[in-house]
Amino acid sequence: MGFRLSKIYTRTGDKGETGLGDGRRVPKDHPRIEAIGEVDTLNSQLGVLLAGLAAEPALAELVEVLSPCQHRLFDLGGELAMPSYQALNAAQVESLEAVIDRWNEELGPLENFILPGGSTLVAQAHVCRSLARGAERRCQSLNAIEPLAGVGLAYINRLSDLLFVAARLIARRQGVAEVLWQPAAKP
Repeated sequence: MGFRLSKIYTRTGDKGETGLGDGRRVPKDHPRIEAIGEVDTLNSQLGVLLAGLAAEPALAELVEVLSPCQHRLFDLGGELAMPSYQALNAAQVESLEAVIDRWNEELGPLENFILPGGSTLVAQAHVCRSLARGAERRCQSLNAIEPLAGVGLAYINRLSDLLFVAARLIARRQGVAEVLWQPAAKP
């Protein structure tokens, strides 16, 4: 692959607009740019989670599953930046579903609401899960005004589910208790 960026700054966005892959210029707070930004934030935090997981050999399976998700999030960002570009496909969504089902078998049914915590990695997985939900909301907002083609919405939805299950699996494999929600005492 050749060089794609010869300069990092272009000065073309100094007045509050940015370019899309199809040549259009839109305000930096356009719903499409908001969606791209939320997907990018999720991808960055997923990188933090993966760095932590890589330090624990017992969690190598999670690295194997989540590492490709970073690349698929970059693909989703590409789809958002270039509306005619389609990189994601139904098989990738189905792959996430298969992993969710496999991990859920190991975990068993969820009997209580859980909170982020127990370990740094569990909490980071929940940060990623909540950012995936935020990215999904931004993509849905965009979809309401500019319908999105492809499976990007399904992918980000399933990824948030996968990250929830991953948080639970990390706790189990680290041998730490999940933090159970304790409802406020009734007056």
